[in-house]
Amino acid sequence: MAGDLLDNRGRGDVRWSFPPIHPEGRKFGLIAVAASLFFLILLDWEIVGWPLLILSLGVFGFFRDPERVVPQDDRTILSPADGRVSQIAEVKPPKELSMDDGSGENGLSPDTVTRVSIFISVFDVHINRTPIAGTIQRVIYIPGSFADASLDKASEENERQHILVERMDGVKIGFTQIAGLVARRIVPFVKPGDIVGAGQRIGLIRFGSRVDVYLPSGTGSKVLLGQRVVAGETALAEVGEAALLEGVTQ
Repeated sequence: MAGDLLDNRGRGDVRWSFPPIHPEGRKFGLIAVAASLFFLILLDWEIVGWPLLILSLGVFGFFRDPERVVPQDDRTILSPADGRVSQIAEVKPPKELSMDDGSGENGLSPDTVTRVSIFISVFDVHINRTPIAGTIQRVIYIPGSFADASLDKASEENERQHILVERMDGVKIGFTQIAGLVARRIVPFVKPGDIVGAGQRIGLIRFGSRVDVYLPSGTGSKVLLGQRVVAGETALAEVGEAALLEGVTQ
């Protein structure tokens, strides 16, 4: 559900609050707290109990779900994940997103497009959001291995989930949630046929991972290698814009 309306003229009311914990993570945090109290109170094993208590705080932090201010602009393709841009490459989209799946709905074009890969560390927010508003056309889970998510081969070998979203004007964006060395489960919040708003939460990946975004033909990245991006807020691209951008580290 939409929240407060803010704009770039200073209108709106900004209030800070502690980010809530997503329900998916509360049980893990409570289990860690219970285990730490068991060792601290019942067994008096402080050498185990205190580290577990600190770990429980880390678990709650991992599943934090902060609010985001989502730009309302049909030209903008938003980042679906928090993290660091680890790769920008010209590739063909996965066959699961481009092939005929028998539903009567066309997938992505099989032509070469720009793929932006975002690496999510264990310290980043792990709630993923849709890059555009539209209808969820495909949600395809692929079992696989758990290699380092920063490697290029992770796009084809790791456990992953492909999602295809189509806007009302026919523009389609495909993106892939990829499990990594530590991540062991991809949790979807959406299914085919769901209508989503730009920046809406669509799922999470537990404990470190990566998200690949396949931009439409003729659209280039507006972010740079190594840049930090924020899910639902950072503009990855503008539809139809493909200008070269360069940056320097400093």
